[in-house]
Amino acid sequence: LKETPESGVYVKDLTSYVVKTVRECDKLRDFGAKNRHTGATAMNQDSSRSHSIYTITMESCETRADGSSGIRMGKLNLVDLAGSERQSKTQATGDRLKEATKINMSLSALGNCISALVDGKSTHIPYRDSKLTRLLQDSLGGNTKTVMIANMGPADYNYDESISTLRYANRAKNIKNKPKINEDPKDAMLREFQEEIARLKAQLGEGGGTIDPETGEIIPSLNRGNSFDERVVENVVEVERLVEVEKQLERIVEVERLVEVERLV
Repeated sequence: LKETPESGVYVKDLTSYVVKTVRECDKLRDFGAKNRHTGATAMNQDSSRSHSIYTITMESCETRADGSSGIRMGKLNLVDLAGSERQSKTQATGDRLKEATKINMSLSALGNCISALVDGKSTHIPYRDSKLTRLLQDSLGGNTKTVMIANMGPADYNYDESISTLRYANRAKNIKNKPKINEDPKDAMLREFQEEIARLKAQLGEGGGTIDPETGEIIPSLNRGNSFDERVVENVVEVERLVEVEKQLERIVEVERLVEVERLV
C-alpha cells in the first residue's frame, strides 16, 4: 500500500480505467468479480476467499454563480467483505485454513477500529493493523457517507454467527463520519484569495481609497494621519500582491482543466 496527499491510500501497481458510461463500469465490475478468488468449504461450495473493493473515482467541473469554475472530486467504494469463518464448521484445511485465518484477522482489525471510533476516548485508531482497514480508513469516521449492510443466515445452525454479525453492525452504526465537499486545492486557494482581496478592497474603501475603473489600480487617499496612512499603504501592497497571485493561479487552473478535458475526450 502507498499513500499520497492527493489520492490518499492506494494499492501500488493496481490498474485504473477511465470510463464514461454505466455499462463500462458494469463490465469492469464483472471483470473484477470473475478474478476474485473462491474455494469450496463444508459450508459453501463457492466461498469467497478474499475481500472485494470496487472503487469509482468521479470528477465534475462546475461553474459557480460568480462565473468562476472548479473541479469537485468524489470516491465511491463498493466493498464486499468475506464472511467470518469457524474452522469447526467449514472444516477448512491447508490453503483454505490459511485463507480463513487471514480473513478473520482482517475482520478482527476492522472490529477493533470500529470499537475505537465508537468509544470516543481512544486517541489512536489502529487503521494500520490491516490492509483492509487502511484502505477503508476514509469510510470509517472520515470524510465519507457510509452504509453497511449486514448479511445473516436464517437457520438456527448459524445462530452464533448471526448474533456476532448483529453486534458488529450495532457498533458500526454509532460511527460518526464528517463528510464535506471535496475541491481541487488550487480552486479552494483561488477562492480564498478572491475573498481576501474583496475584504481588503472594502477596507480601502472605508479609508477613502478608490479603484481606477480603467486600469483597476488602487488609489489610496492618505489624509487621516501617519498610522492610518501606513495601514492603507500596507493594504494596497497586499491587494496588489494577491491580485497577481490570483492571476497566476487562474492560469494554472485553466491549463490543468484543459489537460483534464483532453484526457477524458
